Amino acid sequence: MTNYATYFQENREQQLAELKEWLSIPSISALSEHKPDMQRAAEWLADQLTAAGLENVKINPTNGHPIVTADHLHAPGKPTVLVYGHYDVQPVDPLHLWQSPPFEPEVRGDKLFARGATDDKGQVFLHVKAVEAILKQEGKLPVNIKFCIEGEEEISSAHLPAFLEENREQLAADAVLVSDTSLLERGKPAISTGLRGLCSLEVAIHTANTDLHSGSFGGGVPNALHAMVELLATLHDRDGKVLVEGFYDDVLPLSDEMRAEFQKQGFNEQKLQQDLELTALHGEEGYSFVERIGARPTLELNGVYGGFQGEGSKTVIPKEAHAKITCRLVADQNPQDVLDKIITHLEAVKPNGAKLTITPGEKARAFNIDPSENELLQKAADAYTSVYGTRALFTKDGGSIPIVEEFSRVIAPTVVLMGFGLPDENLHAPNEHFNLENFDKGLLTIVEFLNSID
Repeated sequence: MTNYATYFQENREQQLAELKEWLSIPSISALSEHKPDMQRAAEWLADQLTAAGLENVKINPTNGHPIVTADHLHAPGKPTVLVYGHYDVQPVDPLHLWQSPPFEPEVRGDKLFARGATDDKGQVFLHVKAVEAILKQEGKLPVNIKFCIEGEEEISSAHLPAFLEENREQLAADAVLVSDTSLLERGKPAISTGLRGLCSLEVAIHTANTDLHSGSFGGGVPNALHAMVELLATLHDRDGKVLVEGFYDDVLPLSDEMRAEFQKQGFNEQKLQQDLELTALHGEEGYSFVERIGARPTLELNGVYGGFQGEGSKTVIPKEAHAKITCRLVADQNPQDVLDKIITHLEAVKPNGAKLTITPGEKARAFNIDPSENELLQKAADAYTSVYGTRALFTKDGGSIPIVEEFSRVIAPTVVLMGFGLPDENLHAPNEHFNLENFDKGLLTIVEFLNSID
């Protein structure tokens, strides 16, 4: 077999220079003033895909930012793999915390610093260069490849679902390959087999038609803050189990195999507790920390506010109080069903004298796949072995990438979440970076995986 390690070493400086060009484009999807930069970033990617040997390269306009597609379909009888990623990046604030300008990529030590270095331009770039390497070295690909790279992942992929539905035939594949996740830690690769879904709501309680003097009215009228505290206290038991009736009804139980994978992580709960300066960890009884944050649903208070919050004292009985709530969901929970159950619960336990207003928010389904019954996931885990010297563990991530569930439903049930970032690379924060060790090993791992697919 071709010595790809030598190939990538010989081309490393050129490839890093190209990646720096892309990272220099401030493709911040959330800020309208960067719309021209979004177009430039898409055009840059399209040019790279063309140079790599991909065909049918197209910049597809949407009502937001464009979606770049390409393919190479010359492996009859072989599977088709669709590579998904995104070229948009997060805003850079606060700018003064960056050690070097976020859009002036800089290598310091063995790390490449820039906004988008790990999330997700750097990881998308690996796939482009892996395909290019195979084509240059072998003259053909072992599988059929398609690319679908969007520019709105950081703003909830607003226009991608409709694009997937409208282009099902063009994007049809046997599997979707995504690199937008991370290793567990340095040298310890992982493949995520689950991403939590979510739902959110805001709760408002109103009592009197005005704030009242606590001396004149205290003890005789309802207090909106008291009512909110009483209401929210009904949502959990002391261990953190959610008390909403039916909340856990559709939760898939953890298999013995998956629990064994979690155990293999060897996560040090005591160290986490010390690092966070906590007196104790907290959560649903009967589950480890990694199981609680990856494979169990949650109901969290993200903000509770009302009444006087200025300096000093103001003896007031507030007329209103507010709370923001989000739930992280797992398979097979339906976000709307969970919201309905929470609303029913809140209305049933509403304190006397309180008027309740509930505003539902975002909803997204969880993604889940069983690795024990999926050959492609097993081959992906094996691909890490020859490069990293250790097989990837199967994990479940606590975060949400809603579009992954959409891909699994619309394009292909098999989604391979094959990430090369590290948890401490400051994605979404100042000084975002990509460890070049995983740049090098990521290229080799992707080539190994593509070549292993029958």
